[in-house]
Amino acid sequence: MGSSSKKKRSTTVSEQHEEEENAIVSQEQPLTKKPKNTESSATPSSMESKKKRKAFQKERRSAKSKSKSELADSDSKPATVLTDSASGSGGDSLPEFHIGVFKDLAAAAELVREAAAKQMVTELKEVQNAYGGVQGKESGDGGFKLEAEKNDGLEECAPSVRYAVRRLIRGVSSSRECARQGFALGLTVLVGAIDKIKVESFLKLVVDLLEVTSSMKGQEAKDCFLGRLFAYGALARSGRLIEEWSMDKNTPYIKEFVGILIALATKKRYLQEPAVSIILYLVEKLPAEALANHINEAPGLDKWFESAAEVGNPDALFLALKVREKISIDSSIYGKLLPNPFSSSQLFSSDHLSFLSNCLKEATFCQPRVHSIWPVLINILIPNTVPQLEDAASASNSLKKHKKSRKSCSSDEEIAKNLKSFCEIIIEGSLLFSSHDRKRLAFDVMFLLLQKLSASLVPIVLSNKVVQCLMDILSTNNTWLYKVGQHFLKQLSDWVGDDDVKRVAVIVAIQKHSNGKFDSITRTKHVKNLMSQFKTEPGCMLFVQNLMNLFVDEDYATEEPSDQSQTTDENSEIGSIEDKDSPRANGNSDFLKSWVIESLPGILKFLKLDHEEKFRVQKEILKFMAVQGLFTASLGTEVTSFELDEKFRWPKSPTSNALCKMCIEQLQLLLANAQKGDGSRALANSLEPNDLGLYFMKFFSTLCSIPSVSLFRSLDDEDEKAVKDLQAMEAKLSREEKSHDCSVDANRDHALRYLLIQLLLQVLLCPREYSEAASELIICCKKTFSTSDNPESSGEDDTEVDDAPELMDVLVDTLLSLLPQSSAPMRSAIDQVFKYFCSDITDDGLMQMLRVIKKNLKPARHPDAASADEDDNDEDDDLFNIEDEEIDQAETGETGESDGQSDDSESVVEAEETGQDHPEASDDSDSGMDDDAMFRMDTYLAQIFKEKKNQAGNETAQSQLLLFKLRILSLLEIFLHENPGKPQVLTVYSHLARAFVNPHTAEVSEQLSQRLCGILQKKIFKAKDYPKGDGVQLSTLESLLERNLKLASKPFRKQKSATKTSKQSAEQQKTISSFPQTSTFWLLKIVDSGNFAESELQGIIQIFQKTLVDYFDSKKSQIKAGFLKEIFRRRPWIGHAVFGFILERCGSAKSDFRRVKALDLVMEIMKSLATESGEGPNASKKIVKNNLDKVSHVMKELVTNMPSKPARKTEVNRFCVKVFEILSKHNLTKYLLKSLAPDTQAALEAQLGDKFVCLKKLEK
Repeated sequence: MGSSSKKKRSTTVSEQHEEEENAIVSQEQPLTKKPKNTESSATPSSMESKKKRKAFQKERRSAKSKSKSELADSDSKPATVLTDSASGSGGDSLPEFHIGVFKDLAAAAELVREAAAKQMVTELKEVQNAYGGVQGKESGDGGFKLEAEKNDGLEECAPSVRYAVRRLIRGVSSSRECARQGFALGLTVLVGAIDKIKVESFLKLVVDLLEVTSSMKGQEAKDCFLGRLFAYGALARSGRLIEEWSMDKNTPYIKEFVGILIALATKKRYLQEPAVSIILYLVEKLPAEALANHINEAPGLDKWFESAAEVGNPDALFLALKVREKISIDSSIYGKLLPNPFSSSQLFSSDHLSFLSNCLKEATFCQPRVHSIWPVLINILIPNTVPQLEDAASASNSLKKHKKSRKSCSSDEEIAKNLKSFCEIIIEGSLLFSSHDRKRLAFDVMFLLLQKLSASLVPIVLSNKVVQCLMDILSTNNTWLYKVGQHFLKQLSDWVGDDDVKRVAVIVAIQKHSNGKFDSITRTKHVKNLMSQFKTEPGCMLFVQNLMNLFVDEDYATEEPSDQSQTTDENSEIGSIEDKDSPRANGNSDFLKSWVIESLPGILKFLKLDHEEKFRVQKEILKFMAVQGLFTASLGTEVTSFELDEKFRWPKSPTSNALCKMCIEQLQLLLANAQKGDGSRALANSLEPNDLGLYFMKFFSTLCSIPSVSLFRSLDDEDEKAVKDLQAMEAKLSREEKSHDCSVDANRDHALRYLLIQLLLQVLLCPREYSEAASELIICCKKTFSTSDNPESSGEDDTEVDDAPELMDVLVDTLLSLLPQSSAPMRSAIDQVFKYFCSDITDDGLMQMLRVIKKNLKPARHPDAASADEDDNDEDDDLFNIEDEEIDQAETGETGESDGQSDDSESVVEAEETGQDHPEASDDSDSGMDDDAMFRMDTYLAQIFKEKKNQAGNETAQSQLLLFKLRILSLLEIFLHENPGKPQVLTVYSHLARAFVNPHTAEVSEQLSQRLCGILQKKIFKAKDYPKGDGVQLSTLESLLERNLKLASKPFRKQKSATKTSKQSAEQQKTISSFPQTSTFWLLKIVDSGNFAESELQGIIQIFQKTLVDYFDSKKSQIKAGFLKEIFRRRPWIGHAVFGFILERCGSAKSDFRRVKALDLVMEIMKSLATESGEGPNASKKIVKNNLDKVSHVMKELVTNMPSKPARKTEVNRFCVKVFEILSKHNLTKYLLKSLAPDTQAALEAQLGDKFVCLKKLEK
């Protein structure tokens, strides 16, 4: 205790000396301040020290005063200067040392610290060299000593050097700014530059100056520990220890140094890793001989290694591995920490890893850093090979069998075995099922592994437990580990990069252990994104092959818990047929298989390959789908086809019916996408050898011919005959398609072929449902060409030529029979067939389709027997079904006044009668059908109801009928797109328009209403062509035009539907109200293009006259004057024909509002006459002149019965002015004045004033 107090007082004295020195000379604060010793007792030696110090201070002050004038003249920097001087003749002095460098050593800037260290060493070397030259002289008298004599072993050093060493050692314990780093740097270069600083003295001085006592607080003790650590590190980096060994192979300092570091490492946990790093610095610099004789024999090292596994010391293991790596000699010093003899297989054996697991688990203390032990272990585990080259070779040879040398196989097997043991025991057994910190460490270690890993070893790292843990972490996004999991996925994606071999390995490993549900459970798109990045054919083929192996091998089944396996077996024995068909009934393995089935065609979505490369990928997928979905092996699980020179495999456990159906459905989708990808293929080339449908049929026939292969289910006689007939007809069409060569017929044959293929798959998918449709389609195919080598058919198929229906009627009937239950690929094939045959469709075939659009299952709420009978008698007489009904919308008043006020005399009365509501009886749309048509319609509906019965859920017959209508609308849209100029477009238009304006349509389905509206707008009204030619009947146009004008005149009431929002109702009302206007313009365009004689157009004129009569006489008519005005602007000939009629009605109109609104119509017609559009000037003048009396009568009625509202008076005045202006252009003003009675002229003058006088003078 006394010794400790004495040392502490000595340190305090030294610090007091520094404080006094800095305050007097440079006013610098000391770098390390410690509390002064407050002991009151003073020994004789301390008193003597005080006397000597006072004498020293006095002498120093006198020396300063003498040189004050010299210092004032000099330009030297104001830094403290210490001079070691010796008395001698001539007044020579030793070099100076500026202690201001200590302040710069603690600076934050690295360059400043380096410059200060360099300056310090330079000056101290000069001081030491000069001091050595005069060391023999007595330096007591006049000598300059910084501190009292101490037994510190630095007697050969100059006082400035001794001072610097002591101050640097104390400085490394300071936590101020960057003092520890700067002082350690200075200490390193100083000890390395001045060899008079003995290693023994240095080690002793560190212990003396940085002693840790029991009275120190936590932070103070920590600073001392860290100071020692930095001081020892400075000694190691100075190179003095290596010099000592090079001079003396038996030097004791290396052992002592290592022993001191080991003892220091045992003090605190945070000292272990840096202490080992200092030792390892020496290990790297020293040769193997020195390591064996000095490092390994350091005191305390053997015990430290022995207790490492028990206490969990990863740094001891790290040190042992690095030393063993350098000397490559087995030693007992490591104890059980390393196997003896050492080998990687022994190090990574299960027993030894279990022994080391406690060490490795404790490597989490340095997070977020990864402890240095892990890279060392990984380097031993996976030697420094080049995994990129291995992966490249794997990519190029993945689909080929190649031999490897026995040595390579042995090495690879050993690496795989060691890696598996490491992952199972350390990552899975010790880290994953422990704390969150250790889980994070596990993912960090796995990423380190991946960086050195070849793709073939990825499944070992991404094992079942790892993937399950990752899914558990990512399934909950509010935990700390969630970001760890996300970060690992990102690292995994970055590691994969553009390497398809790695991508395949990662996808297969993840999906294999998650049963294909990784993305759905984690709510990420990781697997999907990885799959979308395949860009090359080899990468795609490698992925396809791996998925096939995953489906067939069933390795994942062994990883399922035993209780689940037993449950699956029980279900397979006693479960119902329905249970066997579902993927869940066969365990989780079926989930993975279903993912494989769905993913194989899905990869084609993202590929951007040329046609040949894509076709090869499609072939591989098609073969797999066909083999697994359509066939089973009668004997074993492997079958070799010598014709195809290929081996086919099936899973050991039978594939469930549900998976077989999935394969067939994906096969249909694959063929449909291939057909779409052809585009206009047949227009530019003959039958290509890379036709996927042709390849499938040949492949199907080949497998059917193998005795040991059978279809996945047995076929009855009808289905078996249908399959054979479909095969024969497809082969016939293939030959026909090749012979036609670049023609429209080749397109037809190609489309029919793919429909036959889809129907063949549908027959296999749905037993006893499509055999009849197949026979009908084959008949249609026979009729498309006359051949002598048609497939044999029964006598039932032969019909007399006279009674044979039209080919298109049979084809349309067959296509419609396939639509109700067809899948999306089947509908796509039907659309393609209809596209190439629709130009030949008959009126009967078209009506078959249109009757379905009109068909409603919902009975009328208030059926009107009289109107129903009338519709039965003449269906086409009421194209929009609006003759005997009021459209269910509110009748609103006229709102055309500019002043925004309503006219009381124009209030509109509800015109809805109680007996007229919605006479849309269920049999209304069946009117006009013959027995055959009715039978066919009932057949379609029966199929719909059958489908509804077979499907689960709450779908009703109405929803099934809706789907049927939407599918037929697709066919009609194709017809309109391919034949926009045919007269049949009018027939389609009339039925679609009737369905669109029917309130029942919007009530049943908003989707149906929008689809109808879209087809009418895009494919009819805005089409590039329109019906024309002799087939367009004027009577049809007149009827359609009359119905449109009636619809435009009908009032509308807002629908009271709870399923629609007010916004939807408003949009629906706006769409329906604008429909008759757009429709009328389109019909008039067709009329204009017909070049009809003027006498033939009288029916059109009469329709407009009737509409105008309703407008003027009936308040129920809600037709807009602006609509009629636009008609007259676009078609002036109509306005000219009804000019006189409108003038008559204006003169006798009972409603001021209607009369004033009609003035706009008159003005529009007169403008067209004034501009002479379409007619010569004489004809226009004649029309105006013949109606002058009517014009004068209208003016008389207007000015003598002036409206009461100011806005309407303004309209009348404007009309009168415009009449005079227009008549003046025809020089007819004087004729008008003659026809105007004097009282009328007086009234005009009263209304118009001086303007009337000017108007009379307009005509020259």
